[in-house]
Amino acid sequence: MDGKERKNIKSGLSVAIVLKQNQKNGQLTDGIVRDILTSSATHPHGIKVRLMSGEVGRVKKIY
Repeated sequence: MDGKERKNIKSGLSVAIVLKQNQKNGQLTDGIVRDILTSSATHPHGIKVRLMSGEVGRVKKIY
C-alpha cells in the first residue's frame, strides 16, 4: 500500500516512518499509528503521523 495516500492509513496500523532528523539518511522507524497529522488526501513525501511512542514522521511503508 502507498504511504502517500491518507485513505490507506488508519489508527492502529503498523507502519515504518522516517523521522525529521533521519530524512537525509533514510533510516526508518517502525511503530503503530496513533494519530494522522496530514489533513490533505495525499502528500508527495508521505502522510505525516504520530506513533504510539509519540514519534512523528512521514509514512514510507505500511505492513
